[in-house]
Amino acid sequence: MKQTILAIILTLCSAASWAQKMPYKDPTLPINERVADLLGRMTLAEKIGQLRCTLAWNYYELKGNKPMPSEQFKKDLSEGHIGMLWATYRADPWTQKTLANGLNPERAAAAGNALQRYAIENTRLGIPLFLAEEAPHGHMAIGTTVFPTGLALAATWNEETLKRVGQVIGKEIRLQGAHISYGPVLDLSRDPRWSRVEESMGEDPVLTSQLGAAMVKGLGGGNLVNPYSTIATLKHFIAYGTTEGGQNGNQSVVGTRDLLQNFFPPFEKAVKEGALSVMTSYNSLDGIPSTGNAWLYNNLLKGQWAFDGFVVSDLYSIDGLYHTHHVCANLEQAAVMALKAGVDVDLGGNAYAELEKAVQKGALSEKLIDQACARVLRKKFEMGLFEKPYVDVKATKEVHSAAHKQVALDAARQLITLLKNDGGVLPLSKNLRLAVVGPNADNVYNLLGDYTAPQAMGHVTTILMGIRQKLPQQQVLYARGCAIRDEASAQIDEAVQAALHADVVLACVGGSSARDFKTNYQSTGAAEVDANSVSDMESGEGYDRATLSLLGKQQTLLSALKATGKPLVVVYIEGRPLLKNWAAEHADALLTAYYPGEAGGTAIADVLFGDYNPAGRLPISVPRSEGQLPVYYNKRAPLPHNYVEMAATPLYPFGYGLSYTTFHYDNLQVNKIGERRYTLSFDLTNTGKRDGEEVAQLYLTPETASMVQPVKQLKHFKRVAIKKGETVHMTFDLHPEDFQIIDSMLQPVIEPGLFNLFVGPSSEVKALQHTINFK
Repeated sequence: MKQTILAIILTLCSAASWAQKMPYKDPTLPINERVADLLGRMTLAEKIGQLRCTLAWNYYELKGNKPMPSEQFKKDLSEGHIGMLWATYRADPWTQKTLANGLNPERAAAAGNALQRYAIENTRLGIPLFLAEEAPHGHMAIGTTVFPTGLALAATWNEETLKRVGQVIGKEIRLQGAHISYGPVLDLSRDPRWSRVEESMGEDPVLTSQLGAAMVKGLGGGNLVNPYSTIATLKHFIAYGTTEGGQNGNQSVVGTRDLLQNFFPPFEKAVKEGALSVMTSYNSLDGIPSTGNAWLYNNLLKGQWAFDGFVVSDLYSIDGLYHTHHVCANLEQAAVMALKAGVDVDLGGNAYAELEKAVQKGALSEKLIDQACARVLRKKFEMGLFEKPYVDVKATKEVHSAAHKQVALDAARQLITLLKNDGGVLPLSKNLRLAVVGPNADNVYNLLGDYTAPQAMGHVTTILMGIRQKLPQQQVLYARGCAIRDEASAQIDEAVQAALHADVVLACVGGSSARDFKTNYQSTGAAEVDANSVSDMESGEGYDRATLSLLGKQQTLLSALKATGKPLVVVYIEGRPLLKNWAAEHADALLTAYYPGEAGGTAIADVLFGDYNPAGRLPISVPRSEGQLPVYYNKRAPLPHNYVEMAATPLYPFGYGLSYTTFHYDNLQVNKIGERRYTLSFDLTNTGKRDGEEVAQLYLTPETASMVQPVKQLKHFKRVAIKKGETVHMTFDLHPEDFQIIDSMLQPVIEPGLFNLFVGPSSEVKALQHTINFK
């Protein structure tokens, strides 16, 4: 017996010694050597497994309060050698994970550790898992901080705020044992009918570039040694937000010059700032599905941009080469096409499960699989997962901390955009009686947008809750009035009675991306429009619109409230720029708060009562009619002419937003400081009676050029706080790239000639102007 035990001990010691001698286990060796050694030990099936990212919310089961690996996880790991999991912690109606059966932060960390431990201890080579999580505006998991959506964050025009948001997202993801954050979304939105406008940062390449890069910096900037750095995944490559008819995943009709000048720059800048993953998109360009476009990933991304991260498909988009785009006869062909195009990881995992057969048939070289696998393994080594695969479960108490909630509140305050304020009706007095009405006045989920987990009671502050924090109970009257879409539940008379007994009426209308458990979902997670189920949801992935007007009885509600004769303040909660013509004409004050996140109600109340002076600016133009679309501000010349029925200009232009104070621009100076380098300076004075913030914007366009250019293009912006009566001296530095165009050979060049520039508070107001002559 003793000899048997001794033999076992010696065998285990020998195995442990052998494991320690394997070069890939040695943290002192260069990462390239460790990757090469590990690759050399892996079977073809094991290498393919590292390229498969499977849906993982069913990979754990709760035994009491303790998460354990599920039998499904064990089966998939054993059969598929899976190396990457997606949405392990996700909870929403699609996954059927709720507050009751989902994972709070502590349980999430324990689940991640359990899955990681099982994978390391029960696989031949002990390769740790990558856990990828949705995080476009906060980690999409129970108990995390819910930030404003991308469009809302873009309305802050504040790089530092986006960086701070990224830092919180990164920390909360890593504290729970995950590693990859899906976001930010850098698609330019040129058609507000598109269902995912809310996730984007608007219509402009420079604003999107600067803010997207700032968020990537906050997520760690590619420095994976930092314990809170994530692998930021940029979505979606490319031109996904400008599809025909605003239809999600349809073809995009975009020329190469437009791609180079507008659509690529946000992604390129974010890659330079440390984004280590790029996600493909569902659309096609010029007949080539994005997920099968070798020029995008091999030539441009990995070649010209020297991107050393990995490319991941959007969910089942490789399958879509076969099922949706019909450019392949089966899943195996789709897998070969995508891998040859440079798509390293299959999100969904179905298609790449066919790669082994393709190699065996000679349809694919194993060398391509090695290259893709090496990209994934390299990041696992860089993140130190082979040495430290587990997290401290107790540290999750920092998730949704007071400091993190403050970042969410700061962002929500900064994004609120004042569009109209006739007679200075705002800010409101705290001595009045206020009627708070509308479907978005007291609805938790309508404030949050798509890609949001279930929320515990008290986690989110609605607008009504925010108002009640400002006024005594007896001064606040509330009536819902109607739903977003359901016409049968309207109680407009009740809202009118509340208005008649109030001094001022606050109407909270707009839209919703709130998923519910009655909605049906596609395999990709996109919602299916169902005429038999009338939820509030009219935006969010899959909910493309043909019109942009208020739905349901909302317009009837507004008209009835106006008829009471009481001052009317209208707040839009929205995922896209809905039509605001009626409110622009009839409301006394008009604001949009987009989807402001968990602190939205507090932030809106702060603005309404003057405890915070609004300074949000539109990141996307607000149209007068769907017939104008597209109506983005930086169209190529010539300037659009008016229609028979209406002006061609938007109702509210890009960059627009009001304040409770006023600002004056003066003393413009432009000085040459180097070859094609200039410093532009000016004085900005707060001429009003309140402290406030202004967003100064610099636009530039060549007077003539060899290629048709945008009529104007944002180049620089800065949000600055100025006390009443004070003057701040502002500067912008103009660099050679600010003057570049894409020439006939599709190359960036600077042509001699006159360049007209202006500085102002929006894309339509030229407060200061100057012309630079390049010779």
